[in-house]
Amino acid sequence: MNYLHLLIPVLLLVIGSHAIGAEDDGVPQINGCRIAPDSQCANANLRGADLRNLDMRRMNLAGADLAGADLRHSNLDLANLEKASLRGANLTRASLQQSNLRVADFSGATLVAIRGWGLFAQAANFNGANLRAANLEFARLSSASLHNAQLHAANLEMTWLSKADLKGAQLQDANLQEVKLGGANLADANLSGSRTHYGNFQGANMAGCVACPAGWD
Repeated sequence: MNYLHLLIPVLLLVIGSHAIGAEDDGVPQINGCRIAPDSQCANANLRGADLRNLDMRRMNLAGADLAGADLRHSNLDLANLEKASLRGANLTRASLQQSNLRVADFSGATLVAIRGWGLFAQAANFNGANLRAANLEFARLSSASLHNAQLHAANLEMTWLSKADLKGAQLQDANLQEVKLGGANLADANLSGSRTHYGNFQGANMAGCVACPAGWD
């Protein structure tokens, strides 16, 4: 008996399922943005997205809207987040090593214990952000705004903060060894218990600063 006519629908179903699998390979896609290393997602809408524990290395997210997104434990090493909005986002323990955060908005964001070695965040907005225990060693934050930022026990060794605005920032027990704070605004900041050995505070505004080093003009 010829069973070919019965096998054809089954074969078509199998072929179709493989075609679907080629498109849906388990990688999350949100509003057309494929959440995977090297993806091109400039100006993507990822507002409020659940992006926990994902591999986002080298992604291009320039100008993207990530406000309120959950990025806890995600890997964003070498990612491009220039001019992106991460207002109120949660990046607790995320990795942002050597990522580009220039002119990005992290106001009110949670960046507790991030790995930010060598990141670039010139002129970025960290107003009201929580950066407790963040590792920002060798990071570039020149002209960044950190009004009332929480930087308790943060590692800022060799960090460039020249002309940064740290008005009211909380830097208790932070590592500020060899930090570059020339021309920065430290008005009303608190450096109690911080290590400031070999730091550069030349030309910094220290009005109302608690435990700022003496002797700088």
